[in-house]
Amino acid sequence: MGLRINETVPDFTARTNQGEIGFHDWIGDSWAILFSHPKDFTPVCTTEFGAVAQLADEWAKRGTKVIGVSVDGVDDHRKWIGDIETFAGTDVGFPIIADDDLVVSKAFDMLPAEAYLPDGRTPADSATVRSVFIIGPDKKLKLSMTYPMTVGRNFAEVLRALDALQASARLGVAMPANWEMGQDVIVPTSVSTEDARAKYGTVTEVFPYLRTTAYPG
Repeated sequence: MGLRINETVPDFTARTNQGEIGFHDWIGDSWAILFSHPKDFTPVCTTEFGAVAQLADEWAKRGTKVIGVSVDGVDDHRKWIGDIETFAGTDVGFPIIADDDLVVSKAFDMLPAEAYLPDGRTPADSATVRSVFIIGPDKKLKLSMTYPMTVGRNFAEVLRALDALQASARLGVAMPANWEMGQDVIVPTSVSTEDARAKYGTVTEVFPYLRTTAYPG
C-alpha cells in the first residue's frame, strides 16, 4: 500500500553525509522535502541535486528543510557532492541519506518489499526511486510526485507547490490551476459566499461552486 496524502510519514534512523539522523526529529517543527535518487554519479540526478542546492535561500525563506536520498553509501555521497557543487556553482548544504539498505525506499513505497541491490547494479535496479515528498510540520504527507529516469524534475514547480500548500494551510483557501504566489485564490466550498465576503472582502462568483477572491496574504 502506498503512502497517501495526510498520512503520517514513516520515521526512521539513517546515515547521511552529515551524520546520523532520526527523520521525525530532524523535521522538527519545519516543513520538509525529501527527494530521492536511484544512484550517485548519474547525469540527471546531478543536475537535480544542483538545482536544489541553488534554491537554498528559497527553502530557508519558507522554513523548509530539504534532504536527499540516494541508494548508495556515505563515502560515495561525499565524493559525488564535489561534482554537484562544481556543476551548480554552489555548496550542497543539505544532508543526503545513504539508503544502500533500501530501508527508506521501501518505507516510502518507492521499491517493493522484495527489492534488493545486485552486484554490479545499475540505476535501473532502483529506477522508481525518483520521487519528491513534501511533508508538513505535523509529519504528514502533503504532496508527492514520482518521475521516470529520463525526465529531470522541475524544482520551480516544487517551490510553487510548497507555496500553495503553505498558503492553503495558513489561510484556509484553495489554489486554481497554474496558481502563482500573490494571484487570486479559490474560496472553499465549505464557506458560504456571505461568510467569504465577510472574511476576505470581494468575492467573484464564476459558478456557485467556483468563487475566487484576491490573495489574502
